[in-house]
Amino acid sequence: QVQLAESGGGLVQAGGSLRLSCAATGRDFRFNVMGWYRQAPGEQRESVARVTSGLFTQYSDSVKGRFTISRDSAKNRVFLQMNDLKPEDTAVYYCAATTYGGNWNVPDYWGQGTRVTVSS
Repeated sequence: QVQLAESGGGLVQAGGSLRLSCAATGRDFRFNVMGWYRQAPGEQRESVARVTSGLFTQYSDSVKGRFTISRDSAKNRVFLQMNDLKPEDTAVYYCAATTYGGNWNVPDYWGQGTRVTVSS
């Protein structure tokens, strides 16, 4: 019954910025890891950024230095500030979360995705 919902996607020019938001709906729940995956057409879904309950963050090499993840654990919200966007960032971005004891590689909860398109 726990659901994640993303927002903030859109169309931007290369070099622009977007801020993605994700909020949990349904019953209150304390997640361990929250973060973001993305999937481009014809490619596998890949982890972009994650933040643990202890606020440790990790980023994929392709976005490190450009994206910043943050979390409001009390409200079960996670954000992704995306700066200096590049065309290769174009993808559907999915919010994801794991329970305590879960595995980020196999998230327990997924959002339905928000599309980010970066034009040249």
